[in-house]
Amino acid sequence: MTNPINPLRVAVIGGDGTGPEVVAEAVKVLKAVAQLEGIQLELREFDLGGERYLRTGEVLPEDVFQELKTFPAILLGAIGHPDVPPGILERGLLLQLRFRFDQYINLRPVKLYPGVETPLAGKGPDDIDFVVVRENTEDLYAGIGGFLKKGTPDEVAIQTAIYTRKGCERCIRWAFEYTRKRNKKKRLTLVAKTNVLTYGHDLWWRTFQEVAREYPDIQTDYNHVDACCMWMVKNPEYYDVIVTTNMFGDIITDLAAIIQGGMGVAAGANINPEPGGTSMFEPMGGSAPKYTGKGMINPIAAIAAAGMLLEHTGHDRAAERVNKAIQIVTGTKMKSQAAGKMGYTTSQVGDLVVEALHQV
Repeated sequence: MTNPINPLRVAVIGGDGTGPEVVAEAVKVLKAVAQLEGIQLELREFDLGGERYLRTGEVLPEDVFQELKTFPAILLGAIGHPDVPPGILERGLLLQLRFRFDQYINLRPVKLYPGVETPLAGKGPDDIDFVVVRENTEDLYAGIGGFLKKGTPDEVAIQTAIYTRKGCERCIRWAFEYTRKRNKKKRLTLVAKTNVLTYGHDLWWRTFQEVAREYPDIQTDYNHVDACCMWMVKNPEYYDVIVTTNMFGDIITDLAAIIQGGMGVAAGANINPEPGGTSMFEPMGGSAPKYTGKGMINPIAAIAAAGMLLEHTGHDRAAERVNKAIQIVTGTKMKSQAAGKMGYTTSQVGDLVVEALHQV
């Protein structure tokens, strides 16, 4: 267990659309579990997102970034505004935070909660319980490329994937350590495309094999990404931990979100594991502007992200308490995880989780 960070300082970015609504419930749960577990909690809200951009033209001012650097954890709602052209907020805020904070691990637990429906026939919570570790700062997302003769019939567009030995190794090594800590099947599966992407993914393959020799207690496996998509649907119970590249991780975690019940329950983390690093925790769903202000959006993913934040900052018991409370609510209270069909408002779901914290 990591030494708990206490006082625990959390930067809160509600963001756009329904982001502030789900973050409010995650904060409600954080405050409640902090009181129950004796955690000193300090929260500070930051005004970032589409509304700020439309008002000021700023996406991530340097002085705000420097302030965020002083926090070990950021709780993010969602980014995306219908009046802001695509790419401005994603590149200027989300990717800037990931890259400048060197959050090189994207962690995506894929767990089917009790009472949550999966589209996979015959599968239940015991079958869908694995984790995807996605490299988070390289690959096609490095933004290397350009245009030639743009806007003409002879236009050429180049987008270059970047892989470094350091980037591969630190992600793979972290995944081995996580598999050991998770202590379930103790199986780590590399997902890549070595038969076609014969340079960058060969580097991933060789690095994986070399690091694996240091972890004889961990069983290793390899899937091409297309095969992984098939097996994730047919036999999700096979997987324990998957480690993969940035681009493929982006794709397979959306597939994983659907088999665990949808974006309303899918949470993730962007982690800088180094001492003093700043990590960011968020629900995987978008800003869902059509539901803004209606109290219809599901806050479970945001609450689960708060649980991940607690675990990362060393508050394992509090994190487990949140996870158990979520499962009580999904398993015994909520009618559905779909927006507007939960049987409760957004705020009421948060209240139910707080109530369940006292039962575990």
